[in-house]
Amino acid sequence: MTVKIAVTGKSGSGKTTITKALLKNIQNRFPDKSILLFDNDLTSELAHSFGLDIRNTIYGIRSGKHEYKTGIPEGMTKHEYIEWAMEDILVSLSENVDIIVSWFVGAKDCRCPITGQINDACQRLIERYDFVIFDCEFDLKYLNQLVDTNIDLALIVTNPTLDSIHLAKRISEFSAKYAAGGQLCIVVNKVKDEDMNLISVQLQDIETDVVGTIPFDKELESGKLDRNSNVVKEAVDQFYFRLNLPQENKQ
Repeated sequence: MTVKIAVTGKSGSGKTTITKALLKNIQNRFPDKSILLFDNDLTSELAHSFGLDIRNTIYGIRSGKHEYKTGIPEGMTKHEYIEWAMEDILVSLSENVDIIVSWFVGAKDCRCPITGQINDACQRLIERYDFVIFDCEFDLKYLNQLVDTNIDLALIVTNPTLDSIHLAKRISEFSAKYAAGGQLCIVVNKVKDEDMNLISVQLQDIETDVVGTIPFDKELESGKLDRNSNVVKEAVDQFYFRLNLPQENKQ
C-alpha cells in the first residue's frame, strides 16, 4: 500500500527543503522502496532543486501542449493515451526515485472528461510506488483538484512569525476535510533561539498538533538552489517518530 505525504504551507516557508529532508529520511530507513516526488507547486521549485527545468507537465497533457519524447502510438483510447503520456513525462532521479510536475490543474467542478481521466491516471501512477511525497501549493485544496486521494500525513510548514503561525492555523482549517483520516500537523521551520518564547505563546491557540521545530540554517540564507540542508534533515529525523509513517529503521 502506498504511503502518501503532503507538504503544504505558504511560499518561502521551506516546503521544498523539508520535502527533500523527508525524502532522505525515508531513503535511509527504506533504501529498497520506490518513491515518487510529486511537484504540485506552481513554482516547480522541487524540480528546480534537482537542477531540472521540466517543461513537460500534467498541465501539458491536459492542454495538448506537451512535447513527447517519442511519437504518439496509434490506436489508443483516451484513457490509454493519458496513461502513456503520464509515463512519458516521468523523470527518473535515481534507481528508486522519480519526479513528476503538475503545474496548473483544472477546477474540480470542470465537467470535461479529461479532468476525471487525469485523476484516474494520477491515482494509478501513485499506486505504483511505496511512498509518494507531494510538494504542494498553499493548502491541500489545490492537490485535491488534481487527484482525489487519501493522504496519510499532511505536514504544514510555518515560519516562527505571528503572521505565518496564524496562516498555518488557517491552512489547517482549509485542509482538514482533504486530510480526513490522515495526520494533519504543523512543523515550525527556521527557528532561532530568540523565537522560542514567541512560538510557545502563539502555538497555544492552535488545535493542530505541532510535531517539531527546525533550527534556522544559515547555509540556506544565501539561496542554495539545491535546497539541501543537513540541519533540516537531522531535525526531521528527530521528530520522524511522531509522524504517521512507517517507523522501521534501516537494518
